[in-house]
Amino acid sequence: METRRRILKKLLFPGKAVVLLSIPVSAALLIYAFGFACGDDPIVYLSYSISAYSLVIVCLQLFQWSKNFSVRLHRNRYIHRYLTDLSFRTHLSLYLSVGLNLVYAVMKLFFGVRYRSVWFGTLGVYYTLLTVMRFLLIRHVNRHAFGRELVPEWKRYRLCGAILIPMTLALSGVIVLIIEKDQGFQYPGYLIYIMAMYAFYAAIAAVAHIVKYRKLQSPVLLAVKVISLASALVSLLSLETAMITQFGDSGDVLFRMVMVGCTGAGVCVIVLGMAAYMLIHATKQLRGLQSNEKKPPP
Repeated sequence: METRRRILKKLLFPGKAVVLLSIPVSAALLIYAFGFACGDDPIVYLSYSISAYSLVIVCLQLFQWSKNFSVRLHRNRYIHRYLTDLSFRTHLSLYLSVGLNLVYAVMKLFFGVRYRSVWFGTLGVYYTLLTVMRFLLIRHVNRHAFGRELVPEWKRYRLCGAILIPMTLALSGVIVLIIEKDQGFQYPGYLIYIMAMYAFYAAIAAVAHIVKYRKLQSPVLLAVKVISLASALVSLLSLETAMITQFGDSGDVLFRMVMVGCTGAGVCVIVLGMAAYMLIHATKQLRGLQSNEKKPPP
């Protein structure tokens, strides 16, 4: 087990020289793949693999550098409060996430109308509902401190799980429709590269935050992180669908169907599993709290 961890750490953190070198190498391979390659050139598949690996290690290296840089930021009292005060930081991140989610939802809805895309329109509605859930959580934390009022927190935690289930079922239906009609979409210009950076960063940050805050006794805080993970997974699915349409072989319909179908099924199963767990776990916790309240004092 220790050997596997060392190997995995070496692969994800190969060193600054390898990380910096991977950027021009992956850029050169992508330029060749998009501009000069033709047919079933094996270098094309190699370039996709190397560029994806490069993107992962660059994001991880930037995250590690940011942690080292944060030590210097502690000298500023306002930044120090943000870095050390969990309640203040979570409040601020909630407001920022609501704003970003709203911008993302409006952008998706605009693309849906502009390009008459069912996929963009569905994603716009999906992110709009995620924004509504975050807003409900903000209303609670503005009135109560984290972990103080457990019964209302567990109720909002369960409500978020209940909302995620129909949202994900509707999303799975659209995925099936996209596969059956062999539809796709493209981001205009170089926007797809910006969306790729956002999708990978959101996914890595969401997983890291769930691991970091899972032991805190605040269902609302955990619900915030689950919503972030659901949003990040759907962003990765959207990115994959766009990249296959924009850079893939238009004649390879089977490859597109298999990739979109497998990834879409995986995302829907994960989100539905999280939502079901939220419902079941919150119900058990509420029953336990209510039974304790009914017990007469000793």
